[in-house]
Amino acid sequence: MTLKRSFKLGNLVLPSNIFYAPLAGCSDYPFRKMSSFYKPGLQFCEMVKMDALVRYDKGTFQMLDFDPDMHPMGAQLCGSKVEFAGQAAKMLEDMGFDVIDLNCGCPVDKVTSDGSGSGLLKNPKKIGDLIANMVAKVKVPVTVKIRAGWDESNLVAPEITQIAEQAGAQAITIHGRTRVQGYRGPAKWGWIRECREVAKSIKIIGNGDLFSASDVERMFDEVGCDAVLIARGTLGNPWICEDVYRHFEKKDPIIRTLEERRQALKRHFEITTAYQNDKRSLTDMRRVGCWYVNKTSGSKEFRQKISHATSIDEVRDLILNFPLGDWIEEPVSEENCECG
Repeated sequence: MTLKRSFKLGNLVLPSNIFYAPLAGCSDYPFRKMSSFYKPGLQFCEMVKMDALVRYDKGTFQMLDFDPDMHPMGAQLCGSKVEFAGQAAKMLEDMGFDVIDLNCGCPVDKVTSDGSGSGLLKNPKKIGDLIANMVAKVKVPVTVKIRAGWDESNLVAPEITQIAEQAGAQAITIHGRTRVQGYRGPAKWGWIRECREVAKSIKIIGNGDLFSASDVERMFDEVGCDAVLIARGTLGNPWICEDVYRHFEKKDPIIRTLEERRQALKRHFEITTAYQNDKRSLTDMRRVGCWYVNKTSGSKEFRQKISHATSIDEVRDLILNFPLGDWIEEPVSEENCECG
């Protein structure tokens, strides 16, 4: 498999098979707005809890804000109560979402404690029941995101792939790590390939350690997946899908200078402050600002300063005037971002 600039998921035709993941605490409205400028094949809102949605929790609905120009847009449900799954999925369909995903990958304790997220990996049959209830209630494609298993002694991804296919899911995303592994060590793409080998009609979406266009090409080559879901690689790189498109289309890569990254951060800042109040914007920009300057020699000092900023004006001044230094290679931060 390789890049497809027209990709069919059920009855839905997407502009490509390069997707952006739902990242709890990260992929909020401003993040999605920035991403939409570069046209990923599909992007997702942060995951929301089924029971909070059916209770009409105000905060949950705010997490699902999107504009028409952000389509195609997916929503992701988290929960383990079968009786809520179909109702919550229907609510999301009525809100205009193009795809509805079931999260069976989030590894954090506050999610797995009630059997949700990657806690569902211990109960593959329930995953099938949840998917079947969602599929019965909506016309849009239903998908599911999992990890390879709870631990290396319980690698259930191929089994869940078959269960999800039988339950009516159009695609399954596999993150090549276990729940116990968290984000430690490299993702094992061979575990994703095993799901490719048992799949009949269900689409296989690869996920894990995708930080560049060459990573995406290597995953397609090694796994044979139908699509890829980029997660942490999107942080501070809303244009990564554009980089992938150019790479596969044999176009020269765009070299993004530090000043261009500064201007992108400025644009993200302006979207954020236009969307919400100053107090919330200040908190969010302490996190977001670090994404864009993560690989500069001045990043440590910038992080310190923006983390202690006390006003929006101070943040704006830092973005516009802070000397970023030289470009260096640093690992992508995983702080303040939860994903499956």
